[in-house]
Amino acid sequence: KCLMIQAEVGTLISHLGMSGNLRLVEAGLPALKHEHVDIELESGLALRYTDPRRFGAMLWSLDPHNHELLIRLGPEPLTDLFDGERLYERSRGKSIAVKPFVMDNAVVVGVGNIYATEALFAAGIDPRREAGSVSRARYLKLAIEIKRILAYAIERGGTTLRDFIGGDGKPGYFQQELFAYGRGGQPCKVCGTTLREVKLGQRASVYCPKCQR
Repeated sequence: KCLMIQAEVGTLISHLGMSGNLRLVEAGLPALKHEHVDIELESGLALRYTDPRRFGAMLWSLDPHNHELLIRLGPEPLTDLFDGERLYERSRGKSIAVKPFVMDNAVVVGVGNIYATEALFAAGIDPRREAGSVSRARYLKLAIEIKRILAYAIERGGTTLRDFIGGDGKPGYFQQELFAYGRGGQPCKVCGTTLREVKLGQRASVYCPKCQR
């Protein structure tokens, strides 16, 4: 949720919090409630920051990669710095369940509850399994699925479950194609087995007891 907007001198770090968003509007358009910052662009548009819950932040930094918000973060999942080998190496000796492990921002950033659930389903890995017990081959598969699912979700505009909108003000459509997330108690789209829901790291986790091992 940290976005870096590079300027000629320095970088603006935007953290969107739980429900913040950035979208393009006409410059000078009157601000509504919860609309806090406008960054005016040469095009005549403005990048408007909205944050209903005020959990987010707008920070200026001359050295963003060493900023306290970013220095301990893992790699971006859609870059070459992230792969299955990294997951395998970081997981050795870990007794934590594999789902909260891949959601740890120190391991990889941007893999939230929805996409961790979907990637583990696609890779056939039980989210309750200890991270240290997952094989190298299965982590290679998981990394591929994380990249594929994130890229496809971006193509589909994201996942709108409550109040998410994209930069164009439109909702996302990936939620229409979810295989596991939010489908506890429903039949698996692959095998028909009833999907189960458990709590892992205080987050709801849905999985198929037949497809995921």
